[in-house]
Amino acid sequence: MKLGLHVVNFTWPGGARAIGATLGGIAEAAEESGFAKLSVMDHYFQMEMIGDPTTLDMLEGYTALGFIAAKTKSLRLGLLVGGVTYRQPGVLAKIVTTLDVLSGGRAELGIGAAWYEREHKGLGVPFPPLKERFERLEETIKICLQMWSDDNGPFVGKHYQLAETLSLPQTLQRPHPPIMIGGGGEKKTLKLVARYADACNLFSREGPAFVAHKLDVLKRHCDDEKRDYDKIEKTMIYAAPRLPLGAAADAFVKDLDQYAKLAIRTVILVPFGDRPIEDVRAFEPTAKRVAAIGVG
Repeated sequence: MKLGLHVVNFTWPGGARAIGATLGGIAEAAEESGFAKLSVMDHYFQMEMIGDPTTLDMLEGYTALGFIAAKTKSLRLGLLVGGVTYRQPGVLAKIVTTLDVLSGGRAELGIGAAWYEREHKGLGVPFPPLKERFERLEETIKICLQMWSDDNGPFVGKHYQLAETLSLPQTLQRPHPPIMIGGGGEKKTLKLVARYADACNLFSREGPAFVAHKLDVLKRHCDDEKRDYDKIEKTMIYAAPRLPLGAAADAFVKDLDQYAKLAIRTVILVPFGDRPIEDVRAFEPTAKRVAAIGVG
């Protein structure tokens, strides 16, 4: 089983001047401690369920990933997940391509339908109805796939029209960086996962039975799409509010074994608190135990 680290909080001691050093330190500690992936959120305002957006810091996601790429050598990098409304699809493909090339082939395209209306309205970003956002999501994925192919021709869709899908250089990863579609919606999201994605992302907060149900739905969609269910990487955000340490490590590893039996290959943890670098480094012994868990 692999571990991912998802950074959602950028308000640390030292204020804005310390953000770069702290984020770079987290990334370096994650790589040294056995984490395989590092992701950040794709938001312009902090989420209200975490805290007050008017007082908490938030970074632009792909700029942050570019910074992290320069600080690391092996971590896979992506947004968990990007909002389809925030970037025009052709520009998005170029951004991910740039990250892939400059990181030595470590970029992933994480994408979803977007949901945070407040930041859209706040910064003047159009926020269409949910049905349209899903239509745009599918078209965006199609455009990215076309730009990562040998087809430089036009793309004509309902919402996007591109005269040339030209993208040079091409990504180092071929045929393209892995695509993760975030969310567990059973009618639309998981169907799009089955049709296009290389990975999905679920939440553990309601337990293994809930995750197993979502994966059963995904498998049915894969059958309908004639897609190999086993080729899709199953990832999961672990619901614990802090990295499990000390005595809690035994229960954590035991809990992960249940998800490994469901074929969850990557478990993503979220560091909170004022000592994220130290917390990640202290997790290394547990990370080694997680790496020994067999999947499937």
